[in-house]
Amino acid sequence: MSEAPQAPPAQPPAQASAQPDAQPDVQPDAQPADGQLESPVELDTPAPPVGAVVDCPVCGTPTAAGEAFCESCGADLGRGTPLPEDVPDPEAAPIELTARSAPAGPARAPGVLVVVPDLDGRAATCASCGGTVASDGYCEQCGTPAPRPRDHFVEQPAPWMGAVCDRGRRHARNEDAMAVAARAEPGSWAAVVVCDGVSSAPESDVASLAASRAARDVLAAPGSEPPITADELLTRAAAAANDAATRVAVGVKGPNPPSCTFVAALVETGRAVVAWIGDSRAYWFPDGGTPLQVSTDDSWAAEAMAHGLSREEAEKLPQAHAITRWLGADSPEGPPRTVTVDVSAPGWLLVCSDGLWNYCSAPEDLGALLTATQARVGAEPVALAEALTTWANEQGGHDNITTALVRCG
Repeated sequence: MSEAPQAPPAQPPAQASAQPDAQPDVQPDAQPADGQLESPVELDTPAPPVGAVVDCPVCGTPTAAGEAFCESCGADLGRGTPLPEDVPDPEAAPIELTARSAPAGPARAPGVLVVVPDLDGRAATCASCGGTVASDGYCEQCGTPAPRPRDHFVEQPAPWMGAVCDRGRRHARNEDAMAVAARAEPGSWAAVVVCDGVSSAPESDVASLAASRAARDVLAAPGSEPPITADELLTRAAAAANDAATRVAVGVKGPNPPSCTFVAALVETGRAVVAWIGDSRAYWFPDGGTPLQVSTDDSWAAEAMAHGLSREEAEKLPQAHAITRWLGADSPEGPPRTVTVDVSAPGWLLVCSDGLWNYCSAPEDLGALLTATQARVGAEPVALAEALTTWANEQGGHDNITTALVRCG
């Protein structure tokens, strides 16, 4: 998940690091919600009892109820207005904070397929003992909590593409989100949106889900009259995503409104147009060509690279993942950046969050990983995306992970 949004450095990081007081302004995270979701969760729940021990909603470290910041990760604990995710055991939280009834959905263009997974319900039968799962989310026989669908979900509207979103191993919540659409014919048309909630803000998982689905709905809608370009359509999708993330902030207390990153790819007959805001990425891996990172991060590390630092040096900076653009109520104005790439040759378009690329950033390295993984598990998109997600978890799973793959050519 992305770190707090920050303004770009005014000078090369090597110089800026010598001025520890000149720190950029910190920003928030957001929680996923659908573009048509109901009102965000109210945050006026009573504070935990004095002396109670609660877990940090970001890293899960136990903290005293009166503490304002987590001693382990520095997260703002918001003790003045406790967040509903402050529960004794975030790994087994029985309350589904992102529960919403699935909307009927907007109109789709002819032939466009969309999968809307049920992220509300829990299994009725316990996977551990076969007992009955009660309404509070726990097994009545052994007490094991039923898995939360939001922690790991898959979307595959057509066999030639697929996406996986996973909580990872270190976070109590999955603040990543994705939404995809496609036509059935391979290589014909597909849309992929990935949003990564900013970790320092409340409701980051609601905002990222709302933003990704709102953008997907714009891309999958019937064609406008007169026709608009792919760049214009992606700009509209980003605006809809920003509006959706901003609406989540209604009723959210505190200085950091919900925020998230945004990257979207529109694939059509040999061409992909990619738009982004923040540090979620798109890569192009042709089977027989040079791997390419299509997007360029809006982040402190990218600014450092622009000032001459190598990728390795820049991505090791303490504030490497601090983003300089984001979606949300206090987001900077301006459209997303867009790039068009030829994907007519056989290959993979990968759209992902930093939970994957943080372990394998350079396109040549990530391309080699993709090739090796495909040789092991095959070329079925969801199986391949699951394998890459599993690999990221095996590296530590420090962040939420989203992996979306489109087979082109």
